[in-house]
Amino acid sequence: MAAVSDRLPAFPWDKLEPYKKTAAAHADGIVDLSVGTPVDPVPQLIQRALIEAADSPGYPTVWGTVALRDAITGWVRGRLGASAAEHRNVLPVVGSKELVAWLPTQLGLGAGDKVAYPRLAYPTYEVGARLCGAEAVVYDDPTELDPAGVKLLWLNSPSNPTGKVLAKEDLVRIVAWAREHGILVFSDECYLELGWEAEPVSVLHDEVCGGSYEGIVAVHSLSKRSNLAGYRAAFIAGDADVLGELLEIRKHGGMMTPAPVQAATVAALGDDQHVEEQRERYAARRAALRAALEAHGFRVEHSEASLYLWVTRDEPCWETVAHLADLGILVAPGDFYGEAGAQFVRVAFTATDERVEAAVKRLG
Repeated sequence: MAAVSDRLPAFPWDKLEPYKKTAAAHADGIVDLSVGTPVDPVPQLIQRALIEAADSPGYPTVWGTVALRDAITGWVRGRLGASAAEHRNVLPVVGSKELVAWLPTQLGLGAGDKVAYPRLAYPTYEVGARLCGAEAVVYDDPTELDPAGVKLLWLNSPSNPTGKVLAKEDLVRIVAWAREHGILVFSDECYLELGWEAEPVSVLHDEVCGGSYEGIVAVHSLSKRSNLAGYRAAFIAGDADVLGELLEIRKHGGMMTPAPVQAATVAALGDDQHVEEQRERYAARRAALRAALEAHGFRVEHSEASLYLWVTRDEPCWETVAHLADLGILVAPGDFYGEAGAQFVRVAFTATDERVEAAVKRLG
């Protein structure tokens, strides 16, 4: 039996282990800015909702409770500007990474089909293409692609790793091009509520899609905005026909968001205060790290949104990783996200205030 893992690239984070050991040997301990994992507490109202739903002995439904669908559609209308969203336009998923990795397979793609994604991108887009045997292709501007064979187009705004935001007029142009060529667009918008120097816009916004969700789907996660990475709480919204097909497949596959997590998601989407409080924490950490990195000789590019600073000293990224590891600071090498990142590193500002302060002192 052929191993499916043979289709996949080497797991990139394994290469970082020696540098992690170096950073961990620092007298004051490691400052790990490599992975953008939340470190702040889950808001109390979300914890309460989870606890109150803990007595859930029965199977949850894949489509979610009516309360969950109400919460998602309400948020999509109010926050994303998708005024026509209804229950049939939303679907909860078990974390967004699962969705990204298995989407091409669930769409029935395979040999001869192409999955396109940004030249600098979250590695799981490529993994999803490889898992189903499709061809992975990268782009700088998707409208410059040869559309022949492209079945799935990934957008990512704000970008991981660069923090770049696609302007509304660019989204309008890309959606029109994709519809002209019959290409399904999935827009990964998991960092949409973390804009710093730009205001990210959803592909579902009325002014982008014209009020029609035909051929477009947005991906959203509560991991970053609500500190729920451990809950695996996410959803997709958009084309009802696409979501209906995915719902049927996911029902057969038993891809169900646990009932307590569904209840927690309802609470999270119904409260804006905790989101703003978390934004303020990240904004302060971002400002402190940016100033320290620039004073240390780094140049920051893009980074107008998301939870990362995309920085360079115009040297091979692994040299930068080694230099910072010697200071006890661990960052992600840019080539994890594509060859175009070979002279950059990605610096997450998701560490605690105390660890960010430690990094600032070391950089000084």
